[in-house]
Amino acid sequence: MVMWVFGYGSLIWKAGFHYDDRLVGCIKGYRRVFYQGSTDHRGTPDYPGRVVTMERAQGEVCWGVAYKISGTEDEQIALTYLEVREKQYDTKAYVDFFTDPMALTPAVSDVMVYIASSDRKLNPNYLGPASLEEIAKQIILAEGPSGPNRDYLFQLEKALIQFGFEDKHVMDIANEVRRLLSEAGYLFVTHEA
Repeated sequence: MVMWVFGYGSLIWKAGFHYDDRLVGCIKGYRRVFYQGSTDHRGTPDYPGRVVTMERAQGEVCWGVAYKISGTEDEQIALTYLEVREKQYDTKAYVDFFTDPMALTPAVSDVMVYIASSDRKLNPNYLGPASLEEIAKQIILAEGPSGPNRDYLFQLEKALIQFGFEDKHVMDIANEVRRLLSEAGYLFVTHEA
């Protein structure tokens, strides 16, 4: 048995499970957005943080990593771990993964990905779109058991840059957070993952 899992948020830099291989690439027809509330990792129920989910977007690609997990035991351990870690994501999709966005044939098919839907009945933590400034302010103020929300944002930005990916949404929010912190007189340091 072989299972593949696509990571497009913190799974990029912190898998948390044993894997046999890791491929860098993208999935097509989706874009990464900071529309999901986090009340268990990067925020609290009283003040949710913002983390990424994906939404369908014609002509877009979402860059990340695909993890190959082999063996029934490793697969079961990884699934058990992911079901807890990704519990605020209400949908699992199975997608084609490409190492080259221009390729017509996927490198791997049926890659599992966790997505937080916009259906508030199924996903009560969905926050949805907001202005750049509103998203940035929420990220600056939110903190949860996994640390400050802004650390998540800056780690995601750093990981994408290291892979040579440009995600305008992530970069715009990161730049707005830096601008607001600078205006407020904060000296901030991004932490190594």
